[in-house]
Amino acid sequence: MAFRLGDLAADLGGRVVGDPDRVVRSFTNLELAEPGDLSFLKDARFRDRAAASQAAALVVAPGVEVPGKDLLEVEDPGLAAARLAVRFFPPPPRPASIHPTAVLDAAAKVDPSAHVGPFVVIESETVIGPGAVLLSGVVVGRRCRVGEGAVLHPHSVLYDDTEVGAGAVIHAGAVVGSDGFGYVTRRGVHHKVPQVGRAVIGEEVEIGANSAVDRATFGETVIGAGTKIDNLVQVGHNVQMGEACILSGQAGVAGSAVIGNGVVLGGQAGCAGHLSVGDGVQVAAKSAVFQSLEAGAKVGGVPAVDLRQWRRQVTALARLQDFVRRLRALERAKEQGGGE
Repeated sequence: MAFRLGDLAADLGGRVVGDPDRVVRSFTNLELAEPGDLSFLKDARFRDRAAASQAAALVVAPGVEVPGKDLLEVEDPGLAAARLAVRFFPPPPRPASIHPTAVLDAAAKVDPSAHVGPFVVIESETVIGPGAVLLSGVVVGRRCRVGEGAVLHPHSVLYDDTEVGAGAVIHAGAVVGSDGFGYVTRRGVHHKVPQVGRAVIGEEVEIGANSAVDRATFGETVIGAGTKIDNLVQVGHNVQMGEACILSGQAGVAGSAVIGNGVVLGGQAGCAGHLSVGDGVQVAAKSAVFQSLEAGAKVGGVPAVDLRQWRRQVTALARLQDFVRRLRALERAKEQGGGE
C-alpha cells in the first residue's frame, strides 16, 4: 500500500517539509524501517537515531529537524502514528455472511450486514446489529444485544442478557456476563448466591484476551464508553465503571466498586469492593486500593497512599539495611564507651 506524503499530510492536518510527492509504501518504527518506509519520531531527543534510520520520511512535531529526511509535521506525532497505522494496515474485510457451521436459534435476529464465522453459537432472542463481526467459536447467550460494528474475536463468550455497545471489541477468550463471585458461608459451607443481573459494555470499549467482566448479582455491571481493558483483567459483579478508563494487564476491580471516568489502573493493581474511585485517579502498578479515593488522586503501594509518599517509602526501604548497620555500629560504640 503506497501513499503520497502530501496526501497523508492533508489527511492528518499537517504539512510536508521536503518533497510532498514522496511515495511511502509502509509505516513502522525507526528500528524496523526500510528504504521507502514512513516512520515517526515522538521524542526529539532521538533525532540522531532517526537520521541514521533507513526511513524515507518521518512524522515529527513542528520545528523538529532531521537532516536528509522528508518530514511530515503534525501537532501530535503519537496520535498521528496511531492513525497512520490504521491507514497502512486496515483490518481485513469481513463480508456479510453466516457460515454454514454456525448454530443460530430460530428466535435470534442477525442483521443481514453482519459477519458470523465458523462454529459460532447465537441463542434465542439475541440481536446482532449491523456490521457486527463474530469470529470462529464465539458463543452468545440468550437475550443478548451486540451493537453496530462490534467485533467478537474467536472463542469469546457473552452470557445471557449481556449488552455490547456499538464499535466495542471483545478479544479472544474473554468472557462477559459470567457469574459474579457471591457466596454466603455458614458452618464451613459456601452457599452460592444466584447472580441474576447482567453486564453492559459501552460503545467503543475494548476488552483484552482472557479477561472477565462478571454479571451483577442484581441490576447491572457497567463498563463505560471508551474504556480499554487489557488482557487477564477481572472486573467483579455490580462494578460501575465510568468512561475512558484504562485497566492494564492483570488488574482487578472487586464487586460493587464505583470507578469514575478516566481512571487508570497499572498492571496488577487492584481495587477492593464497595468503594469509590473518583474521576482521573491513577493507581501505580502492583498497588492495592483499600479505601475510596478523591478525584485526581495519584497513588501507589500496598495499601495505596499518595504517590509522593509511596516513593519516599520505597526510597527509605531501599536504605533500610544501611540504617540498621549504622544503628548497630552506634549501639556497639555506646556499649564500648560505657555510656547510657
